[in-house]
Amino acid sequence: MPRSKRSKVVSLTKVSKKTREHKGALIEEVQANADKYRYCWLFGVGAMRNTHLKTVRKLWKDSARIFFGRAAVMAKALGKTVEEEHKTGLHKLAQQIKGQVGLLFTDSEPSEVTEWFDDFQQPDFARAGNTASKTIILPVGPVMQRHSHPPEPFPHNEDPQLRKLGLTTTMNRGVPTLTSPHKICEKGKTLTPEQAQLLKLIGEKMVVFRVALLARWDSATGEVTQMDPQLISNRTKLKTRRRTKKRTRRWMNEDFSIALSCSIIAAMIRCIILAP
Repeated sequence: MPRSKRSKVVSLTKVSKKTREHKGALIEEVQANADKYRYCWLFGVGAMRNTHLKTVRKLWKDSARIFFGRAAVMAKALGKTVEEEHKTGLHKLAQQIKGQVGLLFTDSEPSEVTEWFDDFQQPDFARAGNTASKTIILPVGPVMQRHSHPPEPFPHNEDPQLRKLGLTTTMNRGVPTLTSPHKICEKGKTLTPEQAQLLKLIGEKMVVFRVALLARWDSATGEVTQMDPQLISNRTKLKTRRRTKKRTRRWMNEDFSIALSCSIIAAMIRCIILAP
């Protein structure tokens, strides 16, 4: 079917797009910090949460500069080839800037940086698509909120939401109560949106926000030191898996559109043939 010229997508967002000037300013700022600091670290983020990343920025604002933006722009600022690199050896680091990674410029000693980031871990609630780190089974009795100390039962007005998320509860003296054990999730399996929401309601944190240092560039020698090659390979495998899923979904949509068009054309031909 031909696309209607009247059908236009109108964006209601008020966020302005990044212009060429914004990208140019980011490139200049990355290069300025490469000249200012001795070390440039490439890091990846596990269980990305913007709140925790803001905490990292705040704690390092006096001794470092952190960039966590467009990977392609950061890679271009460093230079992907020997001819384009801003300083000696930076192209080795730029070639690894793929996916959800950032840059940390600092003069702090490598031992101090690695020790700090090894210790910085923030538990958080899992989201849909994360893998369950353990099996959670709710026992018979009142449904408890584990994030409170001591744990308290859910109020009566939360019962409809608990039922909507899959719990078979009954009201007992105004308290949502389970008459049989309920397994929320199983260790090693992917969480659904309902399971993730239910875990958040009961206060069960399953993921940990952490910053993994992947590589380090030293301006004094121009050498790039790999920190955790296994993490890089796992990140590449995950990215490839996501691309495969998107490609499969696109093919399925295209096949459905073709099948729908064929059925419409067949119906039109049938109407023409049967018309008096």
